[in-house]
Amino acid sequence: MSAANTPVLAAGIVCWRVVDGKPRVLLVHRTVHKDVSLPKGKLDPGEMLPETAVREILEETGLSVDLGVPLGSVHYTLANGRDKYVHYWSAEVNDHTLEIAKFTPNGEISALEWLPLAKARKKVSYTHDIDILDRFAAVYDAGNARTFAMIAVRHGKAVPGETWDGPDATRPLMHRGTDQAATIAGSIAAFAPDRILSSTAARCLATITPLAQRTELEIKATDDLSQDSYSSNGKAITALVAKRLKKQQTAVLCSHGPVLPQIVSALAEASHAKPDSQLRAAALLNTGDFSVLHFARGSKKPRLVAVETHES
Repeated sequence: MSAANTPVLAAGIVCWRVVDGKPRVLLVHRTVHKDVSLPKGKLDPGEMLPETAVREILEETGLSVDLGVPLGSVHYTLANGRDKYVHYWSAEVNDHTLEIAKFTPNGEISALEWLPLAKARKKVSYTHDIDILDRFAAVYDAGNARTFAMIAVRHGKAVPGETWDGPDATRPLMHRGTDQAATIAGSIAAFAPDRILSSTAARCLATITPLAQRTELEIKATDDLSQDSYSSNGKAITALVAKRLKKQQTAVLCSHGPVLPQIVSALAEASHAKPDSQLRAAALLNTGDFSVLHFARGSKKPRLVAVETHES
């Protein structure tokens, strides 16, 4: 496919905050296009979309945000005939973030504006922005706007077992796996994890190290997530998942192909979620991929509200 025919990928965020008990969302007035829209920007080389979203919002608005619930994507055709796909998330902006944000009108964004949803729908210049605002409104009205996440990660591409002389747990990453680890770190960090757990296997620890360095979080290595300790009954995984859900903190769980379906299954069962294509995709990860399962914060019982999977 020629560059002219390659789709343009971009990411954006519905930044929101509560004012007088009701949500307001952030719109940007674009300088060159002379329009009003949700903040967004194009994917940079070496990035994945979640990282793009938080980077673009910081560059355009000065706001440093953490990703919340995914709001899906929109597709439209640019004036040059290329297809453009923009993927959106929500992100709550607290008072401290708003206070320290530094925005100066520039060649790209002339002004920022916080508006109630009804006024924002009338103000945006494009129908696809209205669609995204409506999706956010549905999430907010359902009580699912504030969330924490369980992030399941499969280790990067490792040296094949048949070519490795030592114990399986000592197999290192290949160059491809090292590249995957570096690539996913920024996008997992976009969800602001509070805790990083990993299998004790070298390939898992190496996969998650760039994330730990980026977030300045310690890695808790546990045999419960290792392939060597895999048990078909999944009791250890069920107990680990229950503990993490009870804490209602965003956690990263880096593990192996056979263990990941148990992790996703335990998360789904804890919230009484019915198996579907998104959950199956979340469980059957290729090396270097990760899934994010979003749960409603403050709910007495775990409530799964969204699932997304990202390929490195």
